[in-house]
Amino acid sequence: MLDAIGPYEILRNLQDVNIKFVAKKKGEIVADSHMVHLIAKYEIDEIKKADILLIPGSTIAFVREMKDKKVLKWIKSINETTQKTVSVCTGSIILSATGLLKGKKATSHWKPINLLSEFGAIPTRKRIIEQGKFITSAGVSAGIDMALYLANEIKGETDAKVAQLAIEYDPSPMYDSGNYLTADSDVIEYAEKLLEKDAKSDFSLWEMITNLRTLIKLKK
Repeated sequence: MLDAIGPYEILRNLQDVNIKFVAKKKGEIVADSHMVHLIAKYEIDEIKKADILLIPGSTIAFVREMKDKKVLKWIKSINETTQKTVSVCTGSIILSATGLLKGKKATSHWKPINLLSEFGAIPTRKRIIEQGKFITSAGVSAGIDMALYLANEIKGETDAKVAQLAIEYDPSPMYDSGNYLTADSDVIEYAEKLLEKDAKSDFSLWEMITNLRTLIKLKK
């Protein structure tokens, strides 16, 4: 849920923006947790252009989207109209499935990041990566940082700082374990188990994902 709402909270605090939540079909969008849901007021057939296209990810449902030809075709079509095309977490894997990131560096959530190479992108463990007009960000919370980065690019430093202050985004976490490259090995192992438990809640998608070569092969 934070993949979408985190950037939204930054971008809605910019002047003169019109944000639309869009899905393949309008209506309720069920979160991975099955707790808090979103409502998409527009479906992809209604939206033909955008200045900014932001693609959020998910724990497991992104596998369905990265194989959906209609969704991928729409992303490619909208991308032709954008100033920036950006993603959060596994949204970059959906984006890479269109072929638009082929030969480009991209980041994603630390767990499935190697899936990017299945579509010709270059997996790179950084919080934010900009390649031309494409900006990809790492897992979940990185979407807030990406949105600030984007706000600075499209509106300037002052507007970005105002949006940051508006949501009082001043992170100072208790632990330094939010980065795969610096987290302790036992923390990574435990986190992997929790993520796989969530993913296995949809067995059909879990079967699809375990058949992909590089998903579980994590590299530092």
